[in-house]
Amino acid sequence: MFSVALKRYLILIFSLICICNGVFAQSRFPQGSTRGNTEMGRTVRPAQGPDIPNISLNITEPKSGKEVAFSVRLLVLLTVLSLAPSLLILLTCFLRFSIVLDFIKRALSLQQVPPTAVLQGIAFFMTLFIMWPVFTDMYNSSFKPLNDGEIGIEEAYHRAEAPLRIFMYRQMEKDSHYIATFMSMAKLDKPKDLSEVPTYVIVPAYILHELTVAFKIGVILYIPFIIIDMVVASILMGMGMMMLPPVQISMPFKLMLFVLVDGWGLLTTQLFNSVVR
Repeated sequence: MFSVALKRYLILIFSLICICNGVFAQSRFPQGSTRGNTEMGRTVRPAQGPDIPNISLNITEPKSGKEVAFSVRLLVLLTVLSLAPSLLILLTCFLRFSIVLDFIKRALSLQQVPPTAVLQGIAFFMTLFIMWPVFTDMYNSSFKPLNDGEIGIEEAYHRAEAPLRIFMYRQMEKDSHYIATFMSMAKLDKPKDLSEVPTYVIVPAYILHELTVAFKIGVILYIPFIIIDMVVASILMGMGMMMLPPVQISMPFKLMLFVLVDGWGLLTTQLFNSVVR
């Protein structure tokens, strides 16, 4: 009896499965729907990457003397651009400012404050402030006409070095023995005016002059702070405090003296007056 009922139950389930398969096989998507498609159409454009320019470098033999001269001029220009930081340091008042600021830091017995990068930044912007008229003159008389095609590279070079030569000569006008020294070393005749002094003579003479002036200013700045160190060292020795470093005690007094007299303002003003007369 149980087996007969089981057979009927299995037959009923099989019939329901067949009926459901037939219904789903004949079913369709409703109107307005879109059938899926796994194939890409022919009108679909493939994904494109970013546009990368094609850079090529061709090295050919010069066909005329003008091409050779242009290549040499281009090489000289690139060399000058690579030496631009050194030229900015040596041919301007940056050398004097950086040395004097380092002297004042050592005179105050300061090790890490202010950092060297800060002092170099102060010297750099002070140099731009003082040299700005010279740079403006060089731009207006040399670079701008060259960019407009009015003059050539050689003429632009001579016009660019003229304001810089005048600036360097004015700094050495009262102390021109360095120029005489290098002129004698180069076995050149005594010049009558600035136009007869070559640039390769003015530049080393100006560098030595700036070093001398910077060291003179540094020595003058050292004197009051050395006196404070000597007084503090004498007091400590008289008190029998031999193991206590005098610099550790004198540094606060030197800082107070430097702040009370407005040291940074006086130093900046005197450096400016030493260059711009």
